[in-house]
Amino acid sequence: MNVLRHTMQDINGEDVDLSQYLGQVVMIVNVASKCGFTPQYAELEALYQKYKDKGFVILGFPANDFLRQEPGTDEEIKSFCTLNYGVTFPIFSKISVLGKGKAPLYEDLVSRKTNPDFSGMIKWNFSKFLIGRDGKVIDRFAPTTKPNAKSVTEAIEKALTQSPIQ
Repeated sequence: MNVLRHTMQDINGEDVDLSQYLGQVVMIVNVASKCGFTPQYAELEALYQKYKDKGFVILGFPANDFLRQEPGTDEEIKSFCTLNYGVTFPIFSKISVLGKGKAPLYEDLVSRKTNPDFSGMIKWNFSKFLIGRDGKVIDRFAPTTKPNAKSVTEAIEKALTQSPIQ
């Protein structure tokens, strides 16, 4: 199922129809500013810079679901990402990736019905979902898997060789 069928608010409060990313390879990551994995922001930005001109984009979704490691406001999160890591990939408004208040996008990402091959609850910050050009989840990487890991870059490169949807 196409998980890019949702409209989400970006970090500036603007609605973004995620279907605009159909035809690209997308990595969706739940991020946090006060986590042991927070330095992955730098690696995510490097990955984005390496592949963005080839049809790749990273979408960061701040979430405060794990030990309150993303306590900031959207403005504070935006400032943190820009000043500390030079993030230029799209960052969205803070959401929940767990429980009753879980964002519909994350409902699709973790549901066996909509994502049979890579479903399962989010276990921590910096869980990464790789979405193919058709909007379907094609891989998932644990928070402990660094964005520049060979398994990640190989999956991205393979996805980028797939023909864009017509």
